Amino acid sequence: MGDPTAAIGREPPLSAAIVGGGIIGVITALGLLHRGMHVTIYERATKWPDIGAAFAFTGVARECLQNLDPKILEALSRVAHRSPAETVRYWDGFHPRTKQAAEQDESALFETPEKNLAFWGCLRTRFLLELTAQIPQDKEVVQFGKQLVGYDDGLEEGKDKVVLKFADGTQAEVDFVIGCDGVYSTTRKLLLGADPAAKAKYSHKMVYRALAPMPGAVAALGAAKATVQCLHLGHDAHMVSFPEAKADNEKINNGAAYNIFLFVHDPEDWPDSSSSEKASTRTEVQQALQGWGPHMTELMTLLPEQLSKWAIFDMADHPAPTYASGRVCIAGDAAHASTPFHGAGAGMGVEDSLVLAELLADAGAGSTQERPQRIAAALRAYSDVRLGRTQWLVQSSRDMGDMYQWRYPLTGKDAVKIKAQFLERQRKLWDFDVNAMVGTARKAFEKQVKAMPSNGHI
Repeated sequence: MGDPTAAIGREPPLSAAIVGGGIIGVITALGLLHRGMHVTIYERATKWPDIGAAFAFTGVARECLQNLDPKILEALSRVAHRSPAETVRYWDGFHPRTKQAAEQDESALFETPEKNLAFWGCLRTRFLLELTAQIPQDKEVVQFGKQLVGYDDGLEEGKDKVVLKFADGTQAEVDFVIGCDGVYSTTRKLLLGADPAAKAKYSHKMVYRALAPMPGAVAALGAAKATVQCLHLGHDAHMVSFPEAKADNEKINNGAAYNIFLFVHDPEDWPDSSSSEKASTRTEVQQALQGWGPHMTELMTLLPEQLSKWAIFDMADHPAPTYASGRVCIAGDAAHASTPFHGAGAGMGVEDSLVLAELLADAGAGSTQERPQRIAAALRAYSDVRLGRTQWLVQSSRDMGDMYQWRYPLTGKDAVKIKAQFLERQRKLWDFDVNAMVGTARKAFEKQVKAMPSNGHI
């Protein structure tokens, strides 16, 4: 019996391998499924990863989610918390010598409008669970326990499929591969080889994450600061803090806990590049804030005696020269791992997903014979369009981390200059035309397709 798709004059759907079952991997998979492609997610863990911390999506990112598949945005809306504040205040954490002085308006360095970026925040794990519930259960979309160890593209040899090789000895054949395997991406290492960008590097920033009792946070910072998100800036460190949201993510649970993210500059090398987490102590945190204002030092006494610190790795030192080679590409943190100081890393990954979904849908519209080269052309166009904006974000986020810690030479401790830099850079994130991005990518793809000779090779 012949191919049923041939009998009705249609080409078979494109087959995709998504390496990595994190947020961007699942979002990309859902976008491709929505466009009728056959998708398999290969996740090295034995179950969906527990990815802990909170993150947020801008208005631009939400527009991309809507365009990928409206069900993705619906899933986010069920777990997201919208900030009730119209502004975010940035406070001096270092100079005030009394708690009373720290609460006065004179200690507020500046404030920025919340409406432009319009963040929706949520816990990563909760959003991932909402997303995975959207995956069709009858199509064997997800395979756990699959550690990628290599692949054979075979594009130049005229092979129809990419062959993936896994640590358990199994293989898989697909039309294309998207590596969404995060900061420590195996796909990136295989794609870039000996290039220094194959491995993300320590940004010399680390973060202590902890929960403090809400009454103690109010006593240390004052009710006005402890009941909203705010930032405290100072020498070689800064803190982002906010009250914990209730389970329904609609109202602030003032009786629960206070979230503390303390970012600290670290001049030393991180001792273990294979692990970003190390055990730490409250004493170590207190030493990092020696000489800071009493409101900050009192808040640190509320931390547990034993806690962890996490190294932040990014790709600022060695940006990837390309995000694609042949029929294999990388997206999200695998392509442009960033520090969190713009709060836009996840949003950039979502933009990647939309461009990939649209271009690969276009690539699949050609004949079966042309598909391998059309897919390669689509991935080259994706890389060309996304390199500039994403790598700007990586470097700018590094810069913002230094500004918040009074280490950036052009701003120092000058709050006026820091605010001006922040607003100028922030605008590049929110004042962005998603449809124009996709249109530009399509034009780049079409240009490469037109250059393809009759044998399908560019």
